[in-house]
Amino acid sequence: MKYLKNCAITAQQGLFFVIGFAAVCFVLSSCTPSEGTGRIGGTSGSGFNSNHPAVKSRNALIAQEPPGNYFYGRRWWTDGTRFWGYLRKPGQTWADSKLVIMNESIIHQPDRVPEEGVERRHGYDHNFEYKFWGSFTGKKVYDPNSNFILPEFRVSKYELISDRPGFLFQPGESYSPNRLPPKHPPLPN
Repeated sequence: MKYLKNCAITAQQGLFFVIGFAAVCFVLSSCTPSEGTGRIGGTSGSGFNSNHPAVKSRNALIAQEPPGNYFYGRRWWTDGTRFWGYLRKPGQTWADSKLVIMNESIIHQPDRVPEEGVERRHGYDHNFEYKFWGSFTGKKVYDPNSNFILPEFRVSKYELISDRPGFLFQPGESYSPNRLPPKHPPLPN
């Protein structure tokens, strides 16, 4: 009888272990890159499938953009994080863009609305495409909620280009506001 009592406690402890392990896996999976992006790894654009016909077509259009002192930006909103999204220079592909944090010392970034509320909410402009004027400050900023150290961009002006620009990195890429973006700095070990 004593043996069975000990087995019951061990089984109960095992159940707690399994539930705890499942909870940890769930939390960690919510902080992973989105699936279906075609991302292989690393932080450069080399992991993206640049041979896909839709990517080739879009990159050909991007190559024709006039040079200038401005940037293209694509908003990537992830719940709880403070990064803004991706910026790239004219003629540069999205695979070579940088995930940035905005410095709002001159003007507010797009989507500067209350994080809670009835009307437009913070992050409503996920995947909107903008044209930005401003400059990188040379500073790196830590976003504690994503654990990223990102370049800071001081925005001085912006305009909305499209609220439906299509895919960012790969056709058919999936999005979840609870997952980190597919292209980001390496996570610390």
